[in-house]
Amino acid sequence: MPHPAVRRWTRRITAQVLAAGLAVAGLASLDRPEPSAPLPAEPAAVSTNQIGVTPPPMGWASWNSFFSSIDHNVIKQQADALVSSGMAAAGYKYVNLDDGWWQGERDANGNIVVDENLFPGGMKAMADYIHSKGLKAGIYTDAGKQGCGYYFPTTRPAAPNTGMEGHYQQDLETFQRWGFDYVKIDWCGGREQGLDQESTYKQIAAANEAASAVTGRKLVLSFCEWGTGLPWNWATGYGDLWRTSHDVLLYKETPGLTKMYRNFDEALQPAAQHTGYYNDPDMLMVGLNGMTAARNRLHMSLWSIAGAPLLAGNNVATMTTETRDILTNPEVLAVNQDPRGLQGVKVAEDTRNLQVYGKVLAGTGKRAVMLFNRTGSAANITVRWADLGLTPASASVRNAWTRTNAGSHATSYTTSVPANDAVLLTVSGTEAAGSTYEDTTTATTPTFGNVNASTAGTKLVDITYANGSSTARKATIQVNGQYSYRMAFPPTGSATTYRTVSVLAHLAKGANTVKFAAVSGSSAPDIDALRVQGIPGTDGTALVGSASGRCVDIDKNTYVNATQAGIWDCSGGRNQTFTHTSRGELVVYGNKCLDADNNGTTNGTKVIIWDCTNGTNQKWTVNSNGTITNNLSGLCLDASNAATANGTKLILWTCTGAANQKWTLS
Repeated sequence: MPHPAVRRWTRRITAQVLAAGLAVAGLASLDRPEPSAPLPAEPAAVSTNQIGVTPPPMGWASWNSFFSSIDHNVIKQQADALVSSGMAAAGYKYVNLDDGWWQGERDANGNIVVDENLFPGGMKAMADYIHSKGLKAGIYTDAGKQGCGYYFPTTRPAAPNTGMEGHYQQDLETFQRWGFDYVKIDWCGGREQGLDQESTYKQIAAANEAASAVTGRKLVLSFCEWGTGLPWNWATGYGDLWRTSHDVLLYKETPGLTKMYRNFDEALQPAAQHTGYYNDPDMLMVGLNGMTAARNRLHMSLWSIAGAPLLAGNNVATMTTETRDILTNPEVLAVNQDPRGLQGVKVAEDTRNLQVYGKVLAGTGKRAVMLFNRTGSAANITVRWADLGLTPASASVRNAWTRTNAGSHATSYTTSVPANDAVLLTVSGTEAAGSTYEDTTTATTPTFGNVNASTAGTKLVDITYANGSSTARKATIQVNGQYSYRMAFPPTGSATTYRTVSVLAHLAKGANTVKFAAVSGSSAPDIDALRVQGIPGTDGTALVGSASGRCVDIDKNTYVNATQAGIWDCSGGRNQTFTHTSRGELVVYGNKCLDADNNGTTNGTKVIIWDCTNGTNQKWTVNSNGTITNNLSGLCLDASNAATANGTKLILWTCTGAANQKWTLS
């Protein structure tokens, strides 16, 4: 392994210095370059050097149409139809067998025994057939001893012993040897056994790596614990995708807006989604009975702006031309599959439930925009370029669904959006200014201190790096005291060729620390510079306690209604960044309001988060003396018992003027 100074100076010293001196220079001279040889500027993290990352998976999954009633003929029919319909050509490559393929037998050695009446030739023959169509094959299991079909049988009797607990590496090796490319790992057995989500799925990820070392193949890992273990805090880089919510559709249930909206909202965890790792709001309902064409388009718009996996759940062999055209609209799919790999974020909600979402796309000045009307009446919605991180200069607008231009517009664009519908746009404008931070150390995975932000909020961070290997390398990124996320850095062609990948990071107002670290067992990329740019529509404020110096905080980035707010060390996280709306709300995550629990008006009422309802118990007045009073009760936001420690809960209490009731909006 070369001395780190050799690696760094080899990159930085000019070609003339290298030619004249490297042949005779020793480590000491490289460590101490001559003053007469000034260091050239390092490559800056600029958008023109972007590299594409693995896009969210696209394909078809069996559950929403067939439930447990799957066999070789069903899967063969759907694989054939993916090809003949043009869906495969549009990017739908995975054919995923969900629950029901395995009826719960193992041999004396613990190997899975497949019913060959259902799957002649076994699962290898099934995977081989899928591959013969130019497609990829996916399979299903559970993290516990039993699968979901045991606890919740649908079209077949309960099947025991259909989970993988106790056989993690063995089953993953089996799936790989059969030729599968993808595995969905459910949580019914894990939940019933009381397993811990994070430790269990990380154990499965390690077993997958160990199995790959044996077989030479690797499985895409889809973690399906329904968001119960807050996987956006820990799953990135262990799983390739992870469910963020409960099922969008239950057995014999008619598709509806309520769960569609819920799953969309709960999937918006932008710091976790980057470099080929994805939040998963569940499979698509497009084309199912009860879904109109307008609702199908809305569903695709939501999942596309979120950069979500697109796993169709309809019967592809019998779908209408209209459904096929919705699923394969190339401009909508381009928003979803954008090679920058980021998630859309809410950037405006001037009127309750008239929302604007923006997604940073590959290139310079490129955005996708969704104007989302969650009300029962048509309404005009406006997107402002400044909210997206673009300058107010004229920008061109295009409607993704109609595939028509909507003209050039200065500053903003307004259009009418039907009730419970969305308009999906692409916008080409002028990128706003950003700040670049160079690494001047010898560290491969450096720490960038004093990364300054004029406002708290979500920022676009482009990371310049080099990776001269033939495979992606991993490193972690951590902002201040927030959660650490694994990142994937694709090959750049050589150790001296620099490219950028992007993340959405939550920064505090003022100085921030962005720290990179190597991942155990993996060679790290050579990280060189950051470019940081605001997305002003996400800006907010931290509520800092005068007594504690700590921030109002929603523990562990949870979004669950009735979670009580507390205080914690200020880190700039999204769970500590609030928007004080013109309606008087204090909104966190873009859609949860600080709320006086159960409309409470008495001392000790818990201050919680809840879906924003426009209720008076969710409206607050920020007073000039530093207190924040609830508009329903007139009581003050209070750190309970005048405590100042991390985890102290927030309540309402009679205003006393004490320091535990005073807050600075930073």
